[in-house]
Amino acid sequence: MSDGGWSTRELADLAGTTVNTIRHYHRLGLLDEPERRTNGYKEYGVRHLVRLLRIRRLAELGVPLSQIGAVADGADSAPDALRRLDAELAAGIERLQKARAAIAVILRDGAPADTPPGFESVASRLSEADSSIIHIYTQLYDEDAMADLRRMVEADDDVSADIDAMPPDADEATRQRLAERLAPTLARNLAAYPWLTDPGKHLSKSESVAQETFVKAIVELYNPAQLDVLARASGLANEQLRTTEEGTTDD
Repeated sequence: MSDGGWSTRELADLAGTTVNTIRHYHRLGLLDEPERRTNGYKEYGVRHLVRLLRIRRLAELGVPLSQIGAVADGADSAPDALRRLDAELAAGIERLQKARAAIAVILRDGAPADTPPGFESVASRLSEADSSIIHIYTQLYDEDAMADLRRMVEADDDVSADIDAMPPDADEATRQRLAERLAPTLARNLAAYPWLTDPGKHLSKSESVAQETFVKAIVELYNPAQLDVLARASGLANEQLRTTEEGTTDD
């Protein structure tokens, strides 16, 4: 340090920052340019150091650089800027807490890190296609619907695993057998969760967007044999429901 003041590097060292940061603050107009010595080098004084430390303090609090000038200068808008920042920080903390809770569940259940949220405990039952479709569902359905879908997975039997293992050219007998095994599960789900046939109130997107997305995902994620089994099982499940309803009506 010279008797007259500090160089840019000396100022940066004192403030715990870098020369490039100081230059950036100059370009933004947050820190005044100092006078230059006779040799042409900048000469910073105490006011520059204090201003720089104030800027650094506000930056550490998370105040955007675009607002630091007004906040540091005590503008009338400063309290509102700090309140907005506090709300953003609170939201950030909440996101981090949720992320930590999710990580704890993933580690507890030994689930893949990219398991759809809420499905960690049943991750071992999900095929790659099932996991993919559930990820898509999180963007189409509300939390109540997703909770119901998780319960469906929890109550699922081994038939899903057999369907997941089907080759695209599975024979007719295999397709029919698996469809007949899957149908009772589908029928139970349709009876327990009526919204499956009329999901409107549980959708977070429009019905047309949800339907288009669903069809595209199903066609791409499942092979022809699997799609055939799903279609057959759906038809059988609806027949079973109609038979049950007619029997109830007759009684």
